[in-house]
Amino acid sequence: MMDASIGRKRLPHEIPLTTLAGPEDEVFFVTICCLPRGINQLAMPDVWQMMDETLSLREAMGDLHVRLVLAMPDHLHGLFSFQGTHPMTKVMTDFKSWMAKSSGVRWQRDFFDHRLRGFESAAEKANYIRNNPVRAGFVSQSADWPYQR
Repeated sequence: MMDASIGRKRLPHEIPLTTLAGPEDEVFFVTICCLPRGINQLAMPDVWQMMDETLSLREAMGDLHVRLVLAMPDHLHGLFSFQGTHPMTKVMTDFKSWMAKSSGVRWQRDFFDHRLRGFESAAEKANYIRNNPVRAGFVSQSADWPYQR
């Protein structure tokens, strides 16, 4: 008999019922990884343009608000709010599906999200995201990384 605790499980993405703010006020730190890791699928001008355009369209439709997004070669970090009628899981799944079909990006199953609690946490995560290409040695200053908004 196989141990149920072994193996990858689906990650829960529901907003806790104890949340008092409206969905437009909730900010989530989201990480989406490519498959396989270590291969550049995202930090390319044409892929970034497509990603930026679809995120802008989804913002215009009211599904999400992009506070910050940055593409590394094999993963994406973002600070998002989900103010629309569609749950975060559907919005992110649709985004991943569109990117896979339109640009050939291969994603790992699911995504990681963490609901931020307060300004200090959001500022800390934004700094972490912006400095990711610096820590990786791609640029010397975060403002020089072209795959962010």
